[in-house]
Amino acid sequence: MKATYKRHLLNFKTPSGTSRGVMTEKETWFLVLSHDGSYGIGECGLLRGLSIDDVEGYEAKLAWVCKNVDLGLEKLWEELTEFPSIQFGLEQAFISLQSTDSFELFPSAFTKSDIPIAINGLIWMGDKEFMLSQLEQKLEEGFHCIKMKIGAIDFKSELSILRSIREKFSPSEIELRVDANGAFSASEALDKLKVLAKFDIHSIEQPIKAGQWEAMQRLCAETPLPIALDEELIGISDVTKKEELLQTVRPQYIILKPSLIGGFRKSKEWIDLANKYRIGWWITSALESNIGLNAIAQWTFSLQTKMPQGLGTGSLFTNNFESPLEVSEGNLFYKQNKNWQKNLIHNLCI
Repeated sequence: MKATYKRHLLNFKTPSGTSRGVMTEKETWFLVLSHDGSYGIGECGLLRGLSIDDVEGYEAKLAWVCKNVDLGLEKLWEELTEFPSIQFGLEQAFISLQSTDSFELFPSAFTKSDIPIAINGLIWMGDKEFMLSQLEQKLEEGFHCIKMKIGAIDFKSELSILRSIREKFSPSEIELRVDANGAFSASEALDKLKVLAKFDIHSIEQPIKAGQWEAMQRLCAETPLPIALDEELIGISDVTKKEELLQTVRPQYIILKPSLIGGFRKSKEWIDLANKYRIGWWITSALESNIGLNAIAQWTFSLQTKMPQGLGTGSLFTNNFESPLEVSEGNLFYKQNKNWQKNLIHNLCI
């Protein structure tokens, strides 16, 4: 078996804002395995400024993996605890190599019978006019679940946008989720949540910065709207520590981003614990290319969850890879295309 890696910069069609800043490009890395004429491709979705493995020596670790690929998935996995995005890329690559179709990692009704996954429409931060224009586009595209990033512009303007939605659409017509990316201070968060609750919000992601377990526990106990932990999960690999977090904080939901928490295996640990403590969950992509998104979507479908997932990021980039993923009427479909696999192998493997 041979292994190589390749870096790729994804360019945003429109600069995309969060409370952590505006992004114009997204760096990602691919692991490519080859054996007897077959290929396996996995995406290491590094997210600068957020991934726990955004450290010096990342590329050197990829090179080490390629040099030692004959150790096999299990032994390599044990050496990659501090590099969850590489764990995920390696996991994908091995599944891809062993599949009859290198890009159908989890055969199901999603990949074979045109059964879609319900997803949310994402509204990025910006001025009020920009956010409203995105909202109008998402509604025209048929989304029934809208996720709005908040915390970068003034709170009154964000409330005005939410008010405009609720004046036109009831909670049964449009489900509203908001994502603060840790923008609120612990002292102000509860008051802001009380205001947000007036707009029948489904949930708020990470209202305060990660690492404040006691403050988050109080917030989850007193909140008038459900809280979903997101960044809070990053960097916690040990299953005992995972359980300690959920026992302590008792959130209403957790959000799983396989690229940031160690792939499917580590995500499943979180899901099992969430089910144990009756905590809801859903899956979200972390700005991967269509290669990583394809793997996440197929795996997500296998979990048989019915609530909208956060998998609508494939159309954000000008130079994404062709794939069978297609968004229509607020759903993600897997549409077979005769040429996409050949093009991917040519671009990444040969």
